Parts: sequence; structure tokens; C-alpha cells
Amino acid sequence: MTATSVPQQSTAEAPALGTLGGETQSFKERVALSLFIGVPFVALLAAVPVVWGWGLTWTDLIIAVVMYAISGHGVTVGFHRLFTHSSFKAKKALRVGLAIAGSLAVQGPVIRWVADHRKHHRYSDRDGDPHSPWRYGETMPALIKGMWHAHIGWLFDLEQTSQQQYAPDLLKDRAIVRVSRAFPYLALASLLVPAVVGGLVTWSWQGILTAFFWGSLVRISLLHHTTWSINSICHAVGERPFRSRDRSGNVWWLAVLSMGESWHNLHHSDPTAARHGVLRGQIDSSARIIWVFEKFGWVRDVRWPSKERIAMKLGSEATP
Repeated sequence: MTATSVPQQSTAEAPALGTLGGETQSFKERVALSLFIGVPFVALLAAVPVVWGWGLTWTDLIIAVVMYAISGHGVTVGFHRLFTHSSFKAKKALRVGLAIAGSLAVQGPVIRWVADHRKHHRYSDRDGDPHSPWRYGETMPALIKGMWHAHIGWLFDLEQTSQQQYAPDLLKDRAIVRVSRAFPYLALASLLVPAVVGGLVTWSWQGILTAFFWGSLVRISLLHHTTWSINSICHAVGERPFRSRDRSGNVWWLAVLSMGESWHNLHHSDPTAARHGVLRGQIDSSARIIWVFEKFGWVRDVRWPSKERIAMKLGSEATP
């Protein structure tokens, strides 16, 4: 299934959404969203003066990097390439594991995330796209307003993407529905685990607090803004060597932090491809992880882009 060919399902056939969330964002959801965005962001802003004073240790750094890698690749490999685009097929235990790991990024329940992203691909940079930076026009004031909307403003839209329309396959998957419903608890775990680990390693209150600051708040905020930059920056600037129907671009300096997602032009040219960084020198850690999974026999039917397919979609100025 591609993002532009989403199977339809009647409301009667879909299970009750319950805690999956309805089609209209409630006041409580908006408040929770504000807190989950605002508090980590304040921590990120505070990180610079803190790092020059006290509070950053090797323990904190290791915890933050490990949590960033687990939750980030849970989004890029799991939420995005597996659940949204079916770039490969995975065994049930790995599917559930990736759904849990992605939930630790605190970017919303897996089914909600997938529905939003499939809608984005169907209407990319056109009317109906949930987060195009070109939403208000092409003048500089319009683009500034659009960049804000694409980066963070769209998250507060009252009307939500229909999960029955854009993710009916996942609504039929009981294991993934359970993970989606467990999102509030997984988000809480994502906040608490670094603090617990920091406390156990250092056996001190300072270890708990600094691990929570760096491994929870700063890590979540950095991952949030890296992910949202794919929606905003990568649809406003960047190189476009591949033919696509939108303004998606490759932004090289986001490649490592985004785990390969910022090679965005190829992704929109070939959405189901398991590798986004297909040109020479393009780092794509998400594709490497899928490759490892394939070697262990945990995934199959991986949609690796062939040289012929790359050449077909590539402009004349770049070589694979």
C-alpha cells in the first residue's frame, strides 16, 4: 500500500476509536499537547547555560543519545517506513517493538501519526496537506507564516485526520491498536526511564535530575524539532535532484539528527522506498537498521530502490 493509494473502510467496519482519539481535538488534548511541546522546548533553551555550568555528565550524555536513537528510529523505521509506507514487512514482535519505540518519541499515538502522514503524502504541498509551508502563499510574509504552521502550528488544528479513512489497516491490527491506546503511559515512561536509570547509575538525586533534564526533556524537544523540520524546512529549501510532484528537498545538515529522513526529495519521489539517502555520501541510519533487521531474518520484502529506478527518477546533475 502506498501513501497515495489508501484503502477505504466504512465507519461501521472500524472498531471504536476510544482512546485512539476522535476526529476533533479536545481541549484536554490541546492542553496536554502544549505541555509536551512547551516544557521540553524550555528545557532545550535552558540547555546552553546549563552545559556551561553544572549538570552534564557522561552518564547523562549516554542516556540521552541512547534514548534519542531508540525513540527516533522507532519513528523513522517504525512509524514512517513500516507503518505509513509499508517499505518492508516485519515479524509481529518487531512490529510491536517499533510501535512502542516510536511512541517514546512523544509525537502522538502511532495510528494518529500514520494517518496524518498518509494524508500529507496524498496532498503534499497542495490544498489538504496538513503541514505545507506554502499553505498561505509564496510571498515572504506568507512563507514565514506557513513555516510556523508546518513546523508546529498544524499540531493544534481542531479538525483531526480521519483514522478510518487513512489508517484502516492499522485499526484492524489489534496489537498496534493496543500500543496506540497505551500512548499516554508510554509517553510517561519515556519521561521517567532516563531519570530512573540516572538514579540507579549515580545513586544520587542529582543523577536523577540531570538525567531527566538531558535524557527526557532536552532529548524529546530536540527530536520533536528535528522531526518537525522535515515538514517545514525540507519542504521550503534544499536540493531537488529527483522528480516529485511537490517542493520536497534534501537538507544535508539534518541527515544525522533526522536518521536519514532529511533526504526528503527522494522520499517524495519514491515514497515506499526503504532507503532515502540513495546518492553517494548520503547517510541514512534508518536504512542501515532495516538492512540489519533483514540480515537477521526479522523483516522481509524490503523495497530497496534499484539503480534503474533511481536513474529513472533522477535528474541529470547527480549520480547514484
